[in-house]
Amino acid sequence: MVGVDQLVPVLDGRWVPYVNLDNAASTPAFRRVAATVEDFLPYYSSVHRGTGYLSRISTAAYEEARELVGRFVGADPDRDVVLFGKNTTEAVNRLARSVLMRPGSVVLTTMLEHHSNDLPWRARTGTVRIRALADGRLDEDDLDRQLAAHAGRVALLVVAGASNVTGLVQPVHRLAEKVHAVGGQILVDAAQLAAHRPIDMLGHDDPRHLDYLALSAHKMYAPFGTGALIGRRDGFGAAPDHSGGGTIYAVTVDDVAWARLPDREEAGSPNVVGAVALAAAIQELQEIGLDTIAAHEADLTRYATTRLGQVPRLTIHGPLNSRSEAKVGVIPFTIEGLDHGLVAAVLGYEHGIGVRSGCFCAQPYVVHLLRLTKDVERRWMAQARQGDISGTPGMVRFSFGCYNERRDVDRAVDALHRLVAGAVQGTYRRLADGTYVPDGCHEPSLFTLDGGRVPRPEGDARLTSVH
Repeated sequence: MVGVDQLVPVLDGRWVPYVNLDNAASTPAFRRVAATVEDFLPYYSSVHRGTGYLSRISTAAYEEARELVGRFVGADPDRDVVLFGKNTTEAVNRLARSVLMRPGSVVLTTMLEHHSNDLPWRARTGTVRIRALADGRLDEDDLDRQLAAHAGRVALLVVAGASNVTGLVQPVHRLAEKVHAVGGQILVDAAQLAAHRPIDMLGHDDPRHLDYLALSAHKMYAPFGTGALIGRRDGFGAAPDHSGGGTIYAVTVDDVAWARLPDREEAGSPNVVGAVALAAAIQELQEIGLDTIAAHEADLTRYATTRLGQVPRLTIHGPLNSRSEAKVGVIPFTIEGLDHGLVAAVLGYEHGIGVRSGCFCAQPYVVHLLRLTKDVERRWMAQARQGDISGTPGMVRFSFGCYNERRDVDRAVDALHRLVAGAVQGTYRRLADGTYVPDGCHEPSLFTLDGGRVPRPEGDARLTSVH
């Protein structure tokens, strides 16, 4: 991995190896991905319609990446299409605006969803939210009730393959069979699943078939800015979500002949380098083996759950079942008496440990897990409408990548023990965005485009704080 054990400064002036436990947000790059990008850049050029050698090479690489993505998830090359874009969020928005729906259709979403698999559907049509059980699992009985109530009108069930809050892995093929039985289709948001578990969309004639799938390269060890929407060709409308260069066969002043898929839905110049990086990451994941990764992360999650359970006043949220088929390596927790933002700040500034705090772009789910009352919810919503989100509730999240080890967990848990015991170096203040910074803290000089200087342990750039 690029950047593993990167030295970072902490408040007391030391430089320590960085521990990244924020992989659910973004993963570092495989060295293979970085090397592939470096090898490809001399050949990078415009794709499609260019007749020069570099354009032909770039086009071939781009289309090969498309084929590889499709094979990675078991898509049908004849009946499915792979569309490249920025990320999962754009993929879901594209589908929400382009997928064919009958008038009066409803979309079933769930309490577990990331905002990116919730808000786009609200803007398109009526949505019905499937409830979660008290421990955070999907309430499949409620799903059955809603499917029966809306049978014949369900356009899509949209569901996260794995939760970015609790790590829960959904039985997507079972859910697909249920929604197909009432005439609907399924979209799986695989942003938190694709780098951790094997995915097979299955054949179109299989009732467990996955109709649409979205994923992001930056969560798959290829942080070069691309993602993909994979789904059935016959599900897209005749006009694209975005229009412009590359989406047409012909244009006159009063008429347009739209191109076929995938060109019709890929307006403008694509992120060729990002597609190549994603393809390289997929090849690395396949060589390591997704089953191997799942077993490693399940062991690490069990170990971390046990160690976190020894921290005073700490509560882990969501089901504690860490069987490899039930949960990816995500653990959310709170510590009684300590704000989630403060916990994350102390881990980062004083221990060189990167975590995420807050609601992880899944506020309804986090509110449910924290069992907050409607009155509490209304108060922080009113505060947020004024631009102050400092009072937003939340948790701290550990999220593992395939490269994390038990020593990473040990460092983080040891730091939490010190924090709970009151061993905090800085005096922290909370900002309007809910984050905390130590008083008098001066960040080191940032990476600059005029020479790329970054602070080094032997230099004079370090975090400092007036205590």
